Amino acid sequence: MTQLPRPATPEGQAGLDALLTGPRHALIATDFDGTLAPIVADPRAARALPGAVPALQRLAGAVGTVAVITGRPAADAVTCGGLDAITGLIVLGHYGSQRWQDGALTGPGSPPAIQVARQEIPGALSQAGAPDGTWVEDKEHAVAVHTRRTADPDAALRLLRGPLDDLAERLGLVAEPGRMVIELRSADVDKGTALTSLVRERAARVVMFCGDDLGDLPAFAAVRALRADGVPGCAVASASAESPQVAAAADLVVEGPEGIVALLAAIAAELGA
Repeated sequence: MTQLPRPATPEGQAGLDALLTGPRHALIATDFDGTLAPIVADPRAARALPGAVPALQRLAGAVGTVAVITGRPAADAVTCGGLDAITGLIVLGHYGSQRWQDGALTGPGSPPAIQVARQEIPGALSQAGAPDGTWVEDKEHAVAVHTRRTADPDAALRLLRGPLDDLAERLGLVAEPGRMVIELRSADVDKGTALTSLVRERAARVVMFCGDDLGDLPAFAAVRALRADGVPGCAVASASAESPQVAAAADLVVEGPEGIVALLAAIAAELGA
């Protein structure tokens, strides 16, 4: 049996201990890309690690709520991850504005400001001199500009940050930086709000959230805020050299998606699942 790692903070350890002693009242949520699935050059090719679905399926039988909270469209994460095999799983897509559960997808249509951004981003990239390899991912409720395929992804990201920030501000959107990507999305949704709402909805008494990127930091902040309200919790980072801020904000740090899947499997084993 894999030994559970110890969180670096006493608050995180208290959260993990509370999860293990009261799993039926717990909520375990995780990001998808970079957390359950390795980051790849083309997000459409992302796949959950082979052990991810079995680990989540085991947890779903032992824990009150198991969820995936992602910036992707919810149905996209389900398809890429094979998540429809997990009984009772809740998938919150587009940072919580969309929900997949028991095969049913609910949520509003694409915001008008995103529709405008979709039309204006090509011109903004051209004017900024975006290098070859820059590409745009249409996520329906968001538009993401990727630089991972360029000759110098970091330099390309720095070059495009200002123009995309300006465009987002003009349209009332947020320009969210990430791992070789800048995503334009609505300002009124984030993973912290999504996580907190789900905890309240499910009446969870303990929470764990696993993430890897800057967009996961609001969920880590939500874990801390929930702890202040008496809900024990643990924030877990899937470590990445591209987003060291995430590990710095976490209670527990593991090595990439492999570490997350090992952690989830170890928790399931500890619970006898």
